[in-house]
Amino acid sequence: MINTRDILETIHMIKDENLDIRTITMGISLLDCISTDAKQACDRIYDKITRVAGNLVRVGYDIEKEYGIPIINKRVSVTPIAMIAAASGGDPVRFALTLDRAAKELGIDFLGGYSALVQKGFAAGDERLIRSIPEALSSTEFVCSSVNVGSTKAGINMDAVALMGKIIKESAQRTADACCIGAAKLVAFCNAPEDNPFMAGAFHGAGEPDCVINVGVSGPGVVRHALKECPDGDITDVADIIKKTAFKITRMGQLVAKEAAKRLNVPFGIVDLSLAPTPAVGDSVAHILEEMGLEHCGAHGTTAALAILNDAVKKGGIMASSHVGGLSGAFIPVTEDAGMIEAVRAGSLTIEKLEAMTAVCSVGLDMLIIPGDTPPEVISAILADEAAIGMINSKTTAIRLIPAIGKKVGEELNFGGLLGSGPVMKLNTASPEKFISRGGRIPAPLQSLKN
Repeated sequence: MINTRDILETIHMIKDENLDIRTITMGISLLDCISTDAKQACDRIYDKITRVAGNLVRVGYDIEKEYGIPIINKRVSVTPIAMIAAASGGDPVRFALTLDRAAKELGIDFLGGYSALVQKGFAAGDERLIRSIPEALSSTEFVCSSVNVGSTKAGINMDAVALMGKIIKESAQRTADACCIGAAKLVAFCNAPEDNPFMAGAFHGAGEPDCVINVGVSGPGVVRHALKECPDGDITDVADIIKKTAFKITRMGQLVAKEAAKRLNVPFGIVDLSLAPTPAVGDSVAHILEEMGLEHCGAHGTTAALAILNDAVKKGGIMASSHVGGLSGAFIPVTEDAGMIEAVRAGSLTIEKLEAMTAVCSVGLDMLIIPGDTPPEVISAILADEAAIGMINSKTTAIRLIPAIGKKVGEELNFGGLLGSGPVMKLNTASPEKFISRGGRIPAPLQSLKN
């Protein structure tokens, strides 16, 4: 039963604590658009996306207006384009241009799915699409790309890892005059989820319905404010407060997701209850960790604090919705989190500490700015490390690294908006070239006899 206190509390969360629905993402299957003729396939793709998602933006604005709940992004994800383009054998970039044209027509913020799933090897069309990513991302405005290079069941495709180091570097180089934005729209995954509503890694998995609505909520500011009310509680008290707050946040996400699905006449998929930060003051995951008792994010104890946060968010959210999915936990993107940016600038947060934190967070090394002269094999090695953490721990990990072309450690790169800004971070420059050049596949880990 809803009472006046609950309503007022929600209004306060929205007005003063940056509570919002980060994204409504419509997932659309393109399997029925496949054709041996690339032009025909692209025409079908454009027609289906603009027809099925034609009312997405309007419905999002209507819900926002009626319920007073900010909905920051309206997005679309589609079937991995490597699967669609394989039949035509043509240039995959024409598919990216079609997706971008559809996104402009719809008025959405991003469209994800220029993707390939190569955790066990390259199928027809996969390598061709991956090699086209730099051109596709530099030629489009709204298209996002992702590549899944490993999984707990398949192991890690090291040939794909080696290739992705070059692709990330080239994506930055091709968009050097636009703050290397190409690399910011590209994610390399291990254990990529099929129902993730968040960009840049969203794609519509082959096991998903023909069309579905997935919602991503947010609310780091709400969690931090709740913890401020309990300055002297023990760790159990901290976990309980986060759980109760995550429950309230997720209920709001469930409401919006069901209402959007009803109005668009498509199935409701999942609520991704990840705490997604922004550069705005008061909307930081790092500041939550500091509210727990750390002087700076990155201090010893940060990984433990993040583990508490991630687990409590999931426990609270799962009680609020029977359909939780995507990534669900706490994001730690450096440039998108005001507290993370402060910690890097202060020298308390390093890439080594961030790597440790990825063992217990939602995803991985996200939105890290690295020197523009970083060799591709070093980028590949960072990806291999992250994929290994994901594979062994049966969790999603990923990297979104931005080589800042022409910039060195300590200099700044500013994207503006939700992508934020931040300093170029120092990397270990010892060469992993021979290891990366071996290729092959890291075998999947043992799934039983764990201790």
